[in-house]
Amino acid sequence: MSLAAATTLPTPPPPGAWADVVARYLEALRLTHYAADTVHIRALYLKYFTAWAAARGLTKPEDITRAALERYQRWLYHYRKRTGTPLSVWSQHGRLVAVKGLFRWLTKQRVLATNPAAELELPRVTAQRLPQPLTDAEIIDVLAHADPTTPIGLRDRALLEIGYSTGLRRMELIRLRLYDLDLARGVLVVREGKGQKDRVVPIGERAIAWLEKYLDEARPEFVVEPDEGTVFLTRRGRPFHPNNLSRLTRDYLVAAGIAKRGACHLLRHTMATGMLEHGADVRVIQEILGHARLTTTQLYTRVSIRLLKAVHTATHPAATLARPAAPPAAVDGAATGQLEGPASLLAAKASKEKAPPPYTQRHEDGTESGA
Repeated sequence: MSLAAATTLPTPPPPGAWADVVARYLEALRLTHYAADTVHIRALYLKYFTAWAAARGLTKPEDITRAALERYQRWLYHYRKRTGTPLSVWSQHGRLVAVKGLFRWLTKQRVLATNPAAELELPRVTAQRLPQPLTDAEIIDVLAHADPTTPIGLRDRALLEIGYSTGLRRMELIRLRLYDLDLARGVLVVREGKGQKDRVVPIGERAIAWLEKYLDEARPEFVVEPDEGTVFLTRRGRPFHPNNLSRLTRDYLVAAGIAKRGACHLLRHTMATGMLEHGADVRVIQEILGHARLTTTQLYTRVSIRLLKAVHTATHPAATLARPAAPPAAVDGAATGQLEGPASLLAAKASKEKAPPPYTQRHEDGTESGA
């Protein structure tokens, strides 16, 4: 298949056989308590796959072979989005994982005698690169671009402050409810975060002040009855769509002249990196961020170059040069207790360069004679 033919993502709805199979598979995921977001993304990826298969006459699971799946994998590799860029390796990997999950389930249900995706080799993925965090000056500039004199600007300021203060994920911000807030204690509850786990997260005093101002002055103007208690509402009184929240955050970053990649997650990353650099224990950051594994949180230790530089300067014996007040030649490096810099070493060497002593020979009888 040519690259030109792979430039448009198939969108036709899956045929009857595929639609029934996919619906039953997704229902099985729900019954086994897969997260709603996981079920949603699997449904989307399987819609893409079944549309691709139907366009090639593969109208039911029995038509799929390993060769067909490898052909689909090649199609994903060559696919180009409207911008002309390819799908990321992570995106290709996720779409194939959804397909492998479907056929694994079909095999367990005895719909298929063998699993055509069993030996399908997934693209090799590397650890995701964390975005470069915002500096203290940059985050202040971003927050200052929200105009608190308007209801929209006040909402945005409160939203950005909460995102930066708590490090909540995008969906956790969207799902935040009024009953999750305990501002008197300075905490909020994240209900069914990633991995369907609850956690309690502290909120800074500045973020609380902006949130209270938003709840008192701006949120009542957005509420549409019945009020379900969503904290951050659009101007139509509805919860944010994930893409819209990312776009809103990105707009403020652009307005501040910041070209660093990321949006909502950049606030989360900046919060974690800032806490690490100011001395927070990595296990405390893990608890706040809701990471199941410490290794995930430790990714932040790899990018905190300012902290690495500070520790290196404070602890490495050769990190700094001696800076004597007197000229280098007049300073005794041994007396200062510091490692000498290049200038003082050269000066000391020059001061010790004297004419060599005359050659002297010692005889067996103990007498000496010159050269």
